[in-house]
Amino acid sequence: MDGIATAMGRQVSSQVRIQGVQKIFRSDDREVVALTDINLEFERGEFICILGPSGCGKSTLLNAIAGFSLPTAGTILVDNIAVTGPGPERAMVFQEYALFPWMTVAQNVAFGLEIKRLPKTEINQRVTLLLEQLQLTDFRDRFPKDLSGGMRQRVAIARALALDSPMMLMDEPFGALDALTRRTLQDELLRIWMEFRKTIVFVTHSIQESVLLADRVVVMTYRPGTVKRIVPIDLPHPRDTTSLPFIRLQQELTGLVMEEQMRYQRDEIPAAS
Repeated sequence: MDGIATAMGRQVSSQVRIQGVQKIFRSDDREVVALTDINLEFERGEFICILGPSGCGKSTLLNAIAGFSLPTAGTILVDNIAVTGPGPERAMVFQEYALFPWMTVAQNVAFGLEIKRLPKTEINQRVTLLLEQLQLTDFRDRFPKDLSGGMRQRVAIARALALDSPMMLMDEPFGALDALTRRTLQDELLRIWMEFRKTIVFVTHSIQESVLLADRVVVMTYRPGTVKRIVPIDLPHPRDTTSLPFIRLQQELTGLVMEEQMRYQRDEIPAAS
């Protein structure tokens, strides 16, 4: 598969270039520099995790890549085209599921395909296949209110995959789930990634999750957020969370994140008078 790139040494072809990105939020009486001097490249087919403490701008960076909130300065290029807004080549999966409550599972998955005005037979075939692949066939006629959190997130992932976008942007998609459901969906996401070879940019607070999933982990500094370090995860899948190499990488990332967490606490907690 030409152009696929991961930490396992396959051929590489840069899909995303982030150059000198800065993001400033302004209100009437204050200015917050959320991101500064972000420079990154993501390879086609790579699984990237963005990790850092609260307030470091992880979601802000993801939203900029998605085109929902453009940078104040700098450029983001996807396949050498500047991002100026949302696009069909970048599918987004949110923590809050963002499903339409009045639509069934099948209707939610089909929604983007109907917007694209694909033939009904093609829509039905694609939806049926995705529901099978994500073990949702028995729930196709149910509404989101009748599903567990894990099932809702499966539907959200299926809807993103239905668009056949080359890139999936995921903003803490498993953050609200219990530990067992989270691990099940982590394994499911890895299976999907290995099958479809999408480029995945995945925001997380979980250090273990980043080591479990990523080819590379981008560790960000506390505000203003910039790249502190990029840590390659050179472990084969499936990864053993109890192995010494896994634990060492987890410890390395923990140290990096805790340095920034301490900065966050010093800034947020006023000194005793």
